[in-house]
Amino acid sequence: MAGSPQVEESANRLASALEPVLDGIWARSRAVEWSIQRDGFATILLSVAAKYLPLGTQASEAVSFFEGLRLEELALARGCAAGHERAWEVFLTRYREKLFEMALGIAREAATARELADSLYADLYGVNLRGGERVSKLASYTGRGSLEGWLRTVMAQEFVNRYRKTRRTTSLDEEVEQGRQFAVDAPDPIENAAVSNDPRVDQATNTALTSLTSEDRYVLASYYLDGRTLAEIARTLGVHESTISRRVDKLAKSLKKQILSGLGRSGMSRRQAEEALEADVRDLRVDVRTSLAQDSARAAFSPVESPVSGPARKAKTET
Repeated sequence: MAGSPQVEESANRLASALEPVLDGIWARSRAVEWSIQRDGFATILLSVAAKYLPLGTQASEAVSFFEGLRLEELALARGCAAGHERAWEVFLTRYREKLFEMALGIAREAATARELADSLYADLYGVNLRGGERVSKLASYTGRGSLEGWLRTVMAQEFVNRYRKTRRTTSLDEEVEQGRQFAVDAPDPIENAAVSNDPRVDQATNTALTSLTSEDRYVLASYYLDGRTLAEIARTLGVHESTISRRVDKLAKSLKKQILSGLGRSGMSRRQAEEALEADVRDLRVDVRTSLAQDSARAAFSPVESPVSGPARKAKTET
């Protein structure tokens, strides 16, 4: 409970653990270049730790947590959020073209990609005001995963939100009649299945991925890792494209539910578990491709040997 003696004691313990190593951490972060002074950076670090570390965390564990953060990227993001001009110059040099490349990889069409990238840039800069002050989305970056991975995840979610809004105006039947490539109305479970340095996330993600049937692994690997269209996957499996669209959507939601449940069993709170799905797969220590690839090729071409369920086998007969 906020303000309780336990919370205050934990906050004091974290501050005590941080103090002996703060000078080194602050120097490595280069935060001073963005006018973030020592005490100000300490406040940022302690707010991140309070959000993720459980009450009663030992000093050595807290120090490992602080040392494991992406300190330079965290300082740069917070400098941008504060409106520091030089921080923005560095950010744009590093990420502006990458933002467009990310958007193009998600939207797969240049005009839409440019619009998506520009929209995210506006959110990052903070064109919206709250209480008369500029609000930058970069203020929510915590340094627990790479900044590039965080940007990719935020952009992917923005694309999903835009698709949901436009999809409401068009029926599924109309899309089928027009021969449209189906988009999946769910976040990428692979992009959202990672967090930087907590082994519990590795374990929960690996368990969820390896529990999939061979055919389900093939579908997810083809769509999310290999970039194959739903139509291509459908032709390989001999089913209708809309069947694969619904299947990927169902698998994405099921994976997220399984990972959240696994994190809950490992001791994470619901909020911590949901935050853990915000980082990028590139920061995960689980070999996602290997986990999804196990027997997946065989599943695509040998349905008799594929250990899929009865309903999935029945789906192969759909036209």
